[in-house]
Amino acid sequence: MRYLVVLASFLFFQTLPAQTNIAHGQVKVQKRKEKRFKLPDIDLSHWKVTIPGGSGKGGALSVSPPDIKDYATNALLKPYMFNDSVSGALVFFAIPTDATTANTKYSRSELREQMVPGNDKVNWTFKQGGELKIRMQMGDISRDANGKYHKVIIAQIHGRLTEDQKALIGAKDNNAPPVLKIYWQDGKIRVKTKELVFTEIDSVGILHEEAWEDDKGRNFKDVVNFRKFTIEVKVSEGKMVVSLNNNEFFVYESVHLERWSVFENYFKVGNYFQTRDKDAFASVKVYDIEVKH
Repeated sequence: MRYLVVLASFLFFQTLPAQTNIAHGQVKVQKRKEKRFKLPDIDLSHWKVTIPGGSGKGGALSVSPPDIKDYATNALLKPYMFNDSVSGALVFFAIPTDATTANTKYSRSELREQMVPGNDKVNWTFKQGGELKIRMQMGDISRDANGKYHKVIIAQIHGRLTEDQKALIGAKDNNAPPVLKIYWQDGKIRVKTKELVFTEIDSVGILHEEAWEDDKGRNFKDVVNFRKFTIEVKVSEGKMVVSLNNNEFFVYESVHLERWSVFENYFKVGNYFQTRDKDAFASVKVYDIEVKH
């Protein structure tokens, strides 16, 4: 009988799973940890991306819908727009190159809203209104010669001239100033908007970029550093509200925004890298984008 008990015990232990531990007379079965991969769930059907690839001023490459949806396998996009399967973010990476858009010296890996996929000519006005909500996080970023992190514009509302406005002032393209620029700067979120140099300027002069200048800018009190954060922007006729983490709010309501109603607009999100320093780099992680009109 004693032999049978010993034999039964031996067979019991032999049949336990490989990950089983025996401690203090108890059987503990350890579950194997499975590697889980997270992929971003961002609808890119209404976004065009511009990257640091290409050549020369005005030669930065852009990819529109539907091709942008294949960013993970697109040889042009993969170095600058890719998935972080650990965090579940869509990463926008930028370095200084000679490939820029026509009106800047800086490179970017940045999304541009397209209300009609593949078409830059259909945009919105402040009277029509718009809302943008982004969940994001700063990734790796270089420092300048003084040890300060380089800065990045992470979101914008950019103005655009209609074809009639372009012809009226003899502009070379449809570019108008950005009425909103949101920066990640030294771990803080900084907001700048536009003001008229002369508020009484006429309806033609107001269309010129020189009619507008940056305001002094404001920093939110909360220091985000390299933590996740949420930016929300809500615009309506003559008014703009920008918030951080649904906790701090900047409200802009002035004659400047009332007169901005002459322009069409579009949202931009990502990594507009604000340096030409050699060997500089930055990555911005985006987890979610919501747009409403």
